[in-house]
Amino acid sequence: MNFWTGLCASALIATSLAANSAAALELKETPGLDADLPPVAERVPTEPLVVDLAATGRSVGTHGGTLDTLIGRSKDVRLINVWGYARLVGYNEALELLPDLLESVEVEDGRVFTLNTREGHKWSDGAPFGAEDIRYYFEDVALNESLNPSGLPPFLTVNGKGPKFEVLDETTVRFSWDNPNPLFLPELAKARPPFIYRPAHYLKQFHEKYGDPAFIEKAAAEVKARSWAPLHNKKDDMYNARNPEIPTLQPWKRRDGESDRRFVLERNPFYHRVDSSGQQLPYIDNVIMTVADKKLIAAKTQAGESDLQARNLSFSDITVLKQGEANQGYTTALWANAKGSEISILPNLTVKDPVWRALLRDTRFRHALSLGIDRDMINRTLFFGLGKSGNDTVLSASPLYQSEYLTKWASYDAEKANALLDEIGLTERNGEGTRMMPDGRPLEIIVETSGEAQVQDDALELVAETWKEIGVKLFVKPSQRDILRERAITGDLVMSVWWGVENGIPTSEMPPSDFVPVHGDVLAWHAWGDYHETAGEGGEKPDWAPAERLMALYDEWLVSTSKEEREKIWTEILDIHAEETIRIGLVSEVPQPVVINGVENVPLTAIYGWDPGAHFGLHRMDEFYLSDKAR
Repeated sequence: MNFWTGLCASALIATSLAANSAAALELKETPGLDADLPPVAERVPTEPLVVDLAATGRSVGTHGGTLDTLIGRSKDVRLINVWGYARLVGYNEALELLPDLLESVEVEDGRVFTLNTREGHKWSDGAPFGAEDIRYYFEDVALNESLNPSGLPPFLTVNGKGPKFEVLDETTVRFSWDNPNPLFLPELAKARPPFIYRPAHYLKQFHEKYGDPAFIEKAAAEVKARSWAPLHNKKDDMYNARNPEIPTLQPWKRRDGESDRRFVLERNPFYHRVDSSGQQLPYIDNVIMTVADKKLIAAKTQAGESDLQARNLSFSDITVLKQGEANQGYTTALWANAKGSEISILPNLTVKDPVWRALLRDTRFRHALSLGIDRDMINRTLFFGLGKSGNDTVLSASPLYQSEYLTKWASYDAEKANALLDEIGLTERNGEGTRMMPDGRPLEIIVETSGEAQVQDDALELVAETWKEIGVKLFVKPSQRDILRERAITGDLVMSVWWGVENGIPTSEMPPSDFVPVHGDVLAWHAWGDYHETAGEGGEKPDWAPAERLMALYDEWLVSTSKEEREKIWTEILDIHAEETIRIGLVSEVPQPVVINGVENVPLTAIYGWDPGAHFGLHRMDEFYLSDKAR
């Protein structure tokens, strides 16, 4: 059974189970809702998604209460649409991709996708959700040059060609490509998904094709938009939660009239999930997000001002958080960070300086730098030995993991590092013991940082101590994220420090884009990524054998049709990274503190990541509920 067949079977099985469960359920009304709302049987889909809490070791919750959490900036209110994690298809905690908003997905040959929405499913304002909302997105938004001048996004194209789109009935649509499109479904499951559906009933009033010109002109003037298109784009806010008027399918929706320092998100009374006892989710009535100085969030959390907090907390906060547990009664859980490494040093393989370019692309040089780092010392000093010393790669929780990916060329061996540098020809040293580069410059590496994480600077200071033993001088240069990216674009960046690969827990069915040069925002190879993203109009075509092979493997993954093929491709990609030390990771699986204060069904051990994960989303925040005391 290949992946696509397997996915289809899983979808149909999930749908069958939900249907059988729903038929036997006696739906229960949610206390405290507006009395003018329809009864719950009319608010949820005909076949809602029934969650089996017992299967995941969770308890049936109780409705009610308000959950308080802290955010570091007002735009982080958008996280409510991340944590809610209602997606057309989404990952469960076993990293399986299953229908969610959709009732089922049928896949043929990896290229024909039939999406079946749930009969009776409604937006948060009670309007029907179905095929028309997906059609509106594709035909009236994605294909509209005024709204989307750059054309279809990459996940909707195969070999530069978009799909054939069909509306089969009121609840069913079909996307068809000539060749397989393995990017399609994983994209829909992201923490920030593309939302290939829109509330057509709401947005049509702002669209030149459907709306009244006089109304559009007046509405545009009110928000200082020059025409209907920027007006529509302002109103079309599925992710940022900046437009309280737009209907949603997420578990909570933003209440209108709040300040930009305190946001109230209230339950969606038409949400599509119910528990096995017949209660509609989410359990929690309201989520309040309060903006606070990022530097004060740990202290405020310790003082009991947050019921659930992970955002803006780091490993260095664990000690102070643990100290507050007795007084405030909360628990500091330690989740496994899903990044490939907590800290990763990135040689810029597309740096414009020819001497540095040759040196950084020399595998022996990167191996020497890696062998010249005492990762165990860094782990002990900065993380109390709780992390795992090694490369920036997939983690042990990934089914693709092999132990050598973590350890290859990652043990501290100054003698071997020195031998490799001698072999390259870097044998001359100045009076300070620093090796000399081929053009006579001292081998002094400026490692630039974003200035956002003190732990990165601290780690680099420890790296500098051991690099000095192999004749390499390291200077730390704090900067800003935008400046760092600009220097990568100009080719002036030689080396930087960043977090590890975003997805350290991939399966073979997830695109290997973190490990191949397809994105221009990666500081290790901006020019190659830009070349791919612009279809050759910008950047540089990869001209280094390992990068060329990585791109070839990525292209093979895009046309693969079986899980076996994709596993083989992923394995070679990870083998190349382990052998080449393209990114110099330091320590991985550093615990992420998660403070839980009177909130039930929150796991004490879990994965904390963005993609896949959506922070709390993977663990179904709509199933969290407040204890009797907290309510």
